[in-house]
Amino acid sequence: MGYVAVTGGQKAIEQAGKLVNHYRIKNAEEVLKTDQIESQMRLLIDRVMGEGGLYAPEYAALALKQSEGDPAEAAFLLRAYRSTLPRNYYSLTVEPAEMRVMRRISSSFKDIPGGQLLGPTYDYTHRLLNFDLRNEDKNSVEAFLESFGIEKDETEPVQTFQKVADLLREQGLLSNREAADKEPFDITRDKLTFPADRSARLQSLARGETGAMTAMAYSSMRGYGVVHPTIGELRVGATDVYIPYPFGDSDDSLYIGEVMLTEVETINSFTQNDQGDVEFMLGYGLTFGQNEVKAIAMAILERSLETAGTTPTQDEEFVLLHIDVVEANGFVSHLKLPHYITFQSMLDRIRQAQTSTKMKTGQQGREVSFSHS
Repeated sequence: MGYVAVTGGQKAIEQAGKLVNHYRIKNAEEVLKTDQIESQMRLLIDRVMGEGGLYAPEYAALALKQSEGDPAEAAFLLRAYRSTLPRNYYSLTVEPAEMRVMRRISSSFKDIPGGQLLGPTYDYTHRLLNFDLRNEDKNSVEAFLESFGIEKDETEPVQTFQKVADLLREQGLLSNREAADKEPFDITRDKLTFPADRSARLQSLARGETGAMTAMAYSSMRGYGVVHPTIGELRVGATDVYIPYPFGDSDDSLYIGEVMLTEVETINSFTQNDQGDVEFMLGYGLTFGQNEVKAIAMAILERSLETAGTTPTQDEEFVLLHIDVVEANGFVSHLKLPHYITFQSMLDRIRQAQTSTKMKTGQQGREVSFSHS
């Protein structure tokens, strides 16, 4: 749906736009550059890219600057821009198993091949305000970086790890999904209809609003659903992207870049397959950048939507339509648009009802008075 602004009162609208820019910069001691937003607000950048459905850190930074830091508005801007771009190629399937991992943990197993790799995370820090950041300057930043002493060795081998889920599959403990033969559904080109196939569900979840998905996943774990998993593996890292060779029938592919991804595979309650074997069920989450809470929530909701039941998080239409940041933000925001005619109609009806009630009350009063006499 994606409601947008309407025309009317053109001069006033133009001045309102200028006033937005005035409020954005009126108290600025210096101009905030987009590369500063991109480098120092990386988690916010990752969230906006995921919800906007476009992997472009520089444009996400620009959208955040334009929207004064509003993630929903920034995602709207990014998605609107994406819709104007030509689609020249389709990439080959990305393989998170080949991810160059910077963070990898499992809450299901203590000892995993390659070990737990904590990486950059707030999970083990105290939630205390760091007042030193108020006086942070370039010199203090350079001093910290020098003391921390991370240097990238170009000859260092790529750090990849076998996936925990693959180890479980090898032991026959995890259900194997059948590979889909048909072309994946494209929610950016075709209208989402219900029931939706798994590719459409995963795409919708991947673009879902982080807060909405977290709330729904939380409700499932608290009892308003049936999924309360453990994390088999959470991994964050860079994955190469390839496209088919565009000229001729060659089987070669071309490397076009890399994307930062967060992948979560959750282990859920076991079930019995058609052969009578008991296996764990897998929940899956994948999102742009480092957005671990959203990826976990996605894995919970994905598993929930594949489980028959009547709870809110098992209702496909309820979940997929209400997690879309552009749909939800636009529909709620459209209440700010003129509703003069509909409200006037309501006023007319309530006035008619009040008049009718008063007339009936007045007649009853005369009848009572007459019977008394």
